[in-house]
Amino acid sequence: MRPEKKSIVDELRGKVSDASFVILADYRGLSVAKTEELRRKLHGVSAQMQVIQNRLFRLVAKELSFKGFDEAIKGPSAMVYGKGDVVQAAKVLRDFIKEYELPVIKIGSLEGSALSAADVAQLAALPSKHELYARLVGTLAAPMTQLVGVLQQKVASIVYVLKAVEEKKGKS
Repeated sequence: MRPEKKSIVDELRGKVSDASFVILADYRGLSVAKTEELRRKLHGVSAQMQVIQNRLFRLVAKELSFKGFDEAIKGPSAMVYGKGDVVQAAKVLRDFIKEYELPVIKIGSLEGSALSAADVAQLAALPSKHELYARLVGTLAAPMTQLVGVLQQKVASIVYVLKAVEEKKGKS
């Protein structure tokens, strides 16, 4: 292999091995302007998109033991990868696909596990990490909030009883 190809393979290997997720998509028909728009949107969720050479990516996928990638790497391919939240990246892809009907998701990988195009769509339907954190905090805070409410009611009822006793003694 020529040295420049070897350096491209090394660069791809580094990007893929550092990423927590990799999604391959067929970008055929996507204009330069739309590609840049998608890259900007992905950058907002800590993900990147790079057009790749299938033959070189096949080598990397084989080295990193990605299952199912060999059959999916056909036609023009773009790699979406990142260390951030895969759900956010999948949502950006889903929204972009809804708007422009491109790119077409081929296959993906999440921390070593293979993902089909349907799996990526299911990931996009999940709530984000921030939403899940908010739900967890709400669930944990609910009993404490209810306890505070009950304690406030008990204190208020004592105040009402004392007020009633004061009024009764004031009348007599």
